[in-house]
Amino acid sequence: QVQLVESGGGLVQAGGSLRLSCTFSGRTFSSYAIGWFRQAPGKEREFVAAISRSGDKTYYADAVKGRFTISRDNAKNTVYLQMNSLKPEDTAVYYCAARYKGEVTTTEVEYNYWGQGTQVTVSS
Repeated sequence: QVQLVESGGGLVQAGGSLRLSCTFSGRTFSSYAIGWFRQAPGKEREFVAAISRSGDKTYYADAVKGRFTISRDNAKNTVYLQMNSLKPEDTAVYYCAARYKGEVTTTEVEYNYWGQGTQVTVSS
């Protein structure tokens, strides 16, 4: 069974940086596209970034483009989300999700497995 575990969240001041990790286990990691999503209090979950199975394609939400970078290390079964120039509006629970054998996508319902999330809080 696929398991996804997020880590690296925490409290940071505006303008600071955090690196989130998503560790995958249970199946062949390179068969899965990975996405990051986030959910702020009182809001719906939204797409943040995604990376293809080989890592050759990446997509970003407009709100994070130029500040966040998604990458993957297939040897370590891990996807990273480097977040720079953080803003208070980036405060949310961040989730990683895996999509089996499909093209990388920004659409939440197309992901098959989800982690439990990690809290990111950006203070002003």
